[in-house]
Amino acid sequence: MKNFKNSPIFRYIYTFKIMMEYNTERPKMIIPEYGRNVQSMIDYCCELKDREERNLCAKAIIQVMGQLNPHLRDVADFTHKLWDHLFIISEFRLDVDSPYPRPKPETFKEKPARLTYPVGKIKFKHYGKTIEAIIKKAKALKDGPEKDELTRLIANHLKKSYINWNKDSITDDVIFKNLTDLSDGELKLDESVALSSHQELVRTNNSGGGSSNNKPRHKFQNNKHKKHFHKHNKKH
Repeated sequence: MKNFKNSPIFRYIYTFKIMMEYNTERPKMIIPEYGRNVQSMIDYCCELKDREERNLCAKAIIQVMGQLNPHLRDVADFTHKLWDHLFIISEFRLDVDSPYPRPKPETFKEKPARLTYPVGKIKFKHYGKTIEAIIKKAKALKDGPEKDELTRLIANHLKKSYINWNKDSITDDVIFKNLTDLSDGELKLDESVALSSHQELVRTNNSGGGSSNNKPRHKFQNNKHKKHFHKHNKKH
């Protein structure tokens, strides 16, 4: 900024002296992320009597606030957010020309709406709640190839989820029964439909971010066997 050295904010920073005080004796920080120095600059800006001086001071403070929080530059309306924070820290006392509408104190006094927690029981916890929502969508489809294929994919996912939580093998007829229970009897598969095999699903779970806890252990065990093999060969 041109003539920054002649600006009031530069004079304030240059003449600022750090007081050895306890934080408990200092005023409460409105937005602690900006630090006490920024809050002190804003307090100083509020005390300036000349409006042009206040405007120049406020713009300089906005630059400092932007440099202290570079991560906010990726946020939409970055400058708008900084100006809002400027007025909030000043407790809405600052009277300057802002390029954006001034925030109102009343909007920050309103209590947020109470969050409602989801109500309802999950029939099979190892399948989760999301699959129940997918089944609900599938039930709404008209009978035809699309609905049949989606039903088959759902059944395949049920089997995959079951194996992910239970390493024992499971027969397809159990999956078909669970699918019938989850869909209230509306989604059914012919017994001739073949789902993915147990081995295929285990391989998919291990490679696709499923249960991968065994990978490091097997690797460690293989290294142990290799070390033992090399030691045995050296002896002979």
